[in-house]
Amino acid sequence: MSEHLKLVRPSKEFFDEIRAYRKEFLDEGCSMDGTGPLRRFEDPAAWLEECRKYEDPETVPEGKVQATQFLYVRESDGRLVGMIHVRHVLNDYLARIAGHIGYSVRPSERRKGYAKKMLADVLPFCRALGMDRVMVSCEVDNEASRRTILSAGGVSFGVEIDDTDYGQGREIERYWITL
Repeated sequence: MSEHLKLVRPSKEFFDEIRAYRKEFLDEGCSMDGTGPLRRFEDPAAWLEECRKYEDPETVPEGKVQATQFLYVRESDGRLVGMIHVRHVLNDYLARIAGHIGYSVRPSERRKGYAKKMLADVLPFCRALGMDRVMVSCEVDNEASRRTILSAGGVSFGVEIDDTDYGQGREIERYWITL
């Protein structure tokens, strides 16, 4: 891939792109994995404020874990092509279902290798947090995400049924990526 992409922290500079990203997912009826609570926030400023709560251990919402949100931006045109969310530790739900990392690629930007590159690009951040391995998961029928995880060295360690209200019985394949 000759395009240059970069991980950046969300800021007001990207509000128009964040709005467009969210709208595209809602219009397509896609899940917004790796976007934190973006689905609930029409206003990017409110979403950014919520993301910042997760960054500080003192302000993480109850029952949640410290996390860092990244945007994946194409440098040539400033387009937001993906988002990736890194949870610093695992609570019970994350350890069973969602893992350390969630990510998504904008529907109109899929099948270009962005997810593989984005996942590879965030792993040094995970190492810097002191992690020696990260858990990443996907639905068992999501072949594109499976290939992305395998490309980063993911090793499957089983399937779980997500019996939460959000999961509604989905089968989730879980992987460890050694850093």
